[in-house]
Order: sequence, then structure tokens, then C-alpha cells
Amino acid sequence: MQLTQKIKIFPTLEQEEVLWKLSEKCRLLYNFALAERIEAWKNGGKVTYRKQQNDLPKIKEKYPAYKWVYSKVLQMILKQLDADYKSFFALRRKGDNTARLSRFKGKKHFTTMTYNQSGFKVEKGKIALSHFYNDVALEFTIPEKFEFEKVYQVTVFKDGNNLYASIVYEKAEKPYFDNGLFQAIDLGITKTVTAVNMHGKFLEVNNPRPDKYWQPKIEEVQSKRDHCKKGSNRWRRYHAKLRKMQKKCSNQIRDFQHKLSGKLVENTKANTIIIGDLNVKEMPQSNSVPDHMKKGLNRATQNNGYLSRFARFLTYKAKLAGKRVIEVGEENTSKTCCVCGKKHKMEIWDRTMRCDCGNLIDRDRNSAINMMIRFFLSQNASVNGLLSFRESILRQTGLDIASYSQEALTL
Repeated sequence: MQLTQKIKIFPTLEQEEVLWKLSEKCRLLYNFALAERIEAWKNGGKVTYRKQQNDLPKIKEKYPAYKWVYSKVLQMILKQLDADYKSFFALRRKGDNTARLSRFKGKKHFTTMTYNQSGFKVEKGKIALSHFYNDVALEFTIPEKFEFEKVYQVTVFKDGNNLYASIVYEKAEKPYFDNGLFQAIDLGITKTVTAVNMHGKFLEVNNPRPDKYWQPKIEEVQSKRDHCKKGSNRWRRYHAKLRKMQKKCSNQIRDFQHKLSGKLVENTKANTIIIGDLNVKEMPQSNSVPDHMKKGLNRATQNNGYLSRFARFLTYKAKLAGKRVIEVGEENTSKTCCVCGKKHKMEIWDRTMRCDCGNLIDRDRNSAINMMIRFFLSQNASVNGLLSFRESILRQTGLDIASYSQEALTL
């Protein structure tokens, strides 16, 4: 498995000057390549990555300053632009009218530089990067706790006022073993996790929502900044404070998700974890949500730290532990009664499932149960295992098990 480790680096003044010089050449190449694509698009033509890559030797001959940058870094700049364009057109084909083309990068922008496959060396607690600007060595110390067996890529980027190196490396997975135990997890906004195991036992983890603490403070500082002349000392002071508060909020959400996903993997006996196949981007765009509620729902969904990111954390940590995460369709799992299978019309603010069969259950628990059942049916799992799980759930609801036939239990 390939993982990424973000490490803060501390360049000297000479090294920082070199990095900015290299970044400037990467920025100009990106802007020139983007301008070429836009011009071709206006004239009904098309520019490919291969064409722009083949033009690099000519550009270096005409403008020798581009030779300062390692060749792989320039190729990755063009590859990133090509990926941005493909993503834009793919989103437009899917009907996403909010998708926007890439923009030109300004002079104050530090362009991310990616050393892929070659041009770098990571060993003996140091990162060394190749360049041809001057004799200043781009070597940076990394903490001793980080050990990498095989490194594929090193990326240098700026986050706030600090520079970082992102290292892509190989880490061995533990072999997966199916022990016949499963756990289904419903991911949500109010409750980040609602999980159920084979015995019908539930685990619920509420979302601490640090954004609710930070959002009023952020809006206050942002309002003060917007009332200042852009670029003034007062504007810069408020802007730096705003970015610092936003970063703290983001870090707290990410830290919570990392710790929670790790605990979920470590503390479950199940080697198979089932989660819903969520499309978080479309959640706040649902037509069933009134217009006056969409803004709040959108903020709650995105400020939850991105449910898709939490799913990625859960997936890779499960693989390292020898477990597996499987996604199942989550459509109507909250609206379908987990006992009789009747589908109800439920608004997003209805938090309890009330069914004519007597089932009264939290909608997130109901969703987790239905995902477990869908997994059993999709995998052609043991009928006895499915029946045992449904009986455990019926005991939880307090309904009479004998009143439901085996056919109803397998709905």
C-alpha cells in the first residue's frame, strides 16, 4: 500500500530563495500551458499533455532559465494541469454546472513541486532534492521517528507560512482473513458513526463539531478584514489571523477523524466493515431540502470534515490491520423499515423511524441495520447468519419474533 506522510521542513534563507526561484519557473510554465489550452479551446482545437511535454525541450532552448528545474518536476506541472482539465470536463459531462476551469497563478503563489520517481533521495534522516539553479544543496532534516522503506515521490508545497514535504512511500498490508464477523457503519453529520455488529449491539459517536466554536469567530474576523482596504497592514493582520483560525479548525476535525477511525478498526472483532457509498457533494443539493435549509446543511456536511475523507481513513487503516472495508449502496436505507421492509417518506429532519409494524427506531440505526442486510444479500452470505442477525435486531425492538415468517426476515 502507498501512504503519504506530511513533514514540515525548515529551509535556510539560501534554500528558501532557491525554492522560490524554482517555484516561479513552475508557475510560469503552468500559466503558459494553461493559456495555450484556453486559446486552442476558443479556436475549436485541443492541446494534449503529450504535445506540451514534447514542447519542453524547445522551451528550455529558448528560455534557458527553465533548465534550473529538474525535468520530472516540469513534466508533473503539465500532468497536473492535464488532470485538472480532465476533471473539469468529466464533471461537466455529469451535469455539474458548478465546475470551473483552472485559474492562472499569481506571483505570490508558491507552486507545488513534485519529484516523481527520480530527482530526490530520502535516507539517513534527510531529504535531498535535485536542482540546477546554483550550488546550494536542497537538503532537509526529517524527524527520526519517520522511517521509509521505499519512497516513490516527494512533493514540496507551502501551507500558510510554512513549507512542507509530502512523501509517498510503501507500507506492507496485513493479509485479510474472513473471520465471519461483520460490522456495518452509517456515517452522518450529527452522529459521525452509528455502527451495529452481528449481535445487534450498537455503537454511536457524536460529532464534536469544532466548527461551531470557530465559525462565529471566523466570521467576525472575516467581516473586519473585508472592511479594510485590501493589501493594507490592517487587512494583512486580519487575513493572517483568519487563516490561522481556519487552520486550527481544520486540524481539529482531521485529528478527530484520524483518532476515531483508528479506534473503530482496533476495537472491533469484525474483520469486515461495511459502510455506505456516500456522494457527499450531492447531499446538500437534494431537491427535498428547502432552500432556506440548504446553506446550513451544506455547512454541516462540509464542516463535518468530509465524510468521504473519513471513509478513506477507515479504509487504509483497516488494510494495515488485516481487515477490509466494503461499500454498499445506501439509497433509501434510512427510509426503509428494517423489520418489514416498508418504505416511508421521511424528511431529513425526521430522526426517528415509525412504522405500522410497530418498529420505532432511530433513523441512523435503521440505516446501519439495512446496510448490514444489503451486504448479506449482495454477497450471498449465509442465510442462517442473516436470520440470526435479524432476530437479534427484533429482540432489540421488542417485537414478537414469532409473528414474522422466515420470508419476512429475509426481505
